[in-house]
Amino acid sequence: MRAHERLLAYVRVDTTSDEFAGKTPSTPGQLELAGQLADEMRSLSFEDVRVTDDGFVYGFLPATKGLEHLPCLGLIAHMDTAPDFAGKDVRPQVHEHYDGGDVRLPGSGDVLSPAQFPTLARLVGKTLITTDGTTLLGADDKAGIAEILTACEQIVQSGAPHCRLAVAFTPDEEIGSGIERFDVAGFGANFAYTVDGGDPGELGFENFNACGAQFDVQGVSVHPGSAKDTMVNASLVAMQINAMLPAGETPRDTEGREGFFHLTDMQGDVERARLRYIVREHDAARFEARKEQLRHIEQLINHRYGAGTARLTIREQYRNMIEQIRPHMHLIENAHEAMREAGMEPQDVPVRGGTDGARLCYMGLPCPNLCTGGYAFHGRFEHIAVEDMDACVRMLVALVARYSR
Repeated sequence: MRAHERLLAYVRVDTTSDEFAGKTPSTPGQLELAGQLADEMRSLSFEDVRVTDDGFVYGFLPATKGLEHLPCLGLIAHMDTAPDFAGKDVRPQVHEHYDGGDVRLPGSGDVLSPAQFPTLARLVGKTLITTDGTTLLGADDKAGIAEILTACEQIVQSGAPHCRLAVAFTPDEEIGSGIERFDVAGFGANFAYTVDGGDPGELGFENFNACGAQFDVQGVSVHPGSAKDTMVNASLVAMQINAMLPAGETPRDTEGREGFFHLTDMQGDVERARLRYIVREHDAARFEARKEQLRHIEQLINHRYGAGTARLTIREQYRNMIEQIRPHMHLIENAHEAMREAGMEPQDVPVRGGTDGARLCYMGLPCPNLCTGGYAFHGRFEHIAVEDMDACVRMLVALVARYSR
């Protein structure tokens, strides 16, 4: 079976995560897909396949006889899709021999256009998989799952000698809450890769330091006719808080290693208001400075309107993996060579986000991030090429071969 055939099956299971569920996995569809994947792994000769109560799928392919002494290589992908956009009732569209022009998405009438997505020029002549325009596709990261299992199937069927391979599929990566329950010791890998990146050839071993920040504003509501020097409009205070942040440091205005404050949602009235942000920065010192800037705003607001008007909560999420990767640069060198063997040109790209691998690095499992071949994740314009998925499978097979010598 080819990787895209698996992808087309997996995207039909709704695995949208929910950051407000308060449990792991946050949604039942992730357990549904976990069960399907476990059954598939057993059919591919995986051993010790298990699905945990919190939605992790683990299994391994035993080393070829005589190679048991080699280190165990891990491959990891996540099952959930982003809560930012609809992930239910996904109807993938397959466009053979893409001609390089506009692609109309039949469910919404929207157009996937090279004017908006210039990378489409790389996909001319290939078979394109898109959404119908009403949902995301879910290639992030069901393409990674499909490529891992297809590579393992090819390795088993070919009889190629290989080291022990540990495979895991994880829940709730998109909301940053699942991986803290990952069983590193039980997984048994000496090092691993997440397969959760984008463009073909992309390799990530740097990522943002990240936290979530929330301002809760307590106002004072009185009759507006007698509000002089008494009313504190919580919604207006929330607007002042946001105005104190640098206007040019948003996701729209930054790139590469530049950090940002991202207002993800806001709500409020006169009495109460709430602002939620994600805060990102590659450099550790600048990351701490961003958090200090938020604390300073809290102090200013409380000085201006009275103690308790603003309450800031900062929740740490993940850290830059590069400090944990540097002692294990064989992971980068071997990935580069495997990409070249698969016909890709390696590109070391600082990840403007986080992956499960970033957290795993600080849990004792060095884990950079490999490409899946997908584009425009988390929205109606998500797309991927069949041939690029095939190339990612070849990359994984070549990578296993390098660790099996």
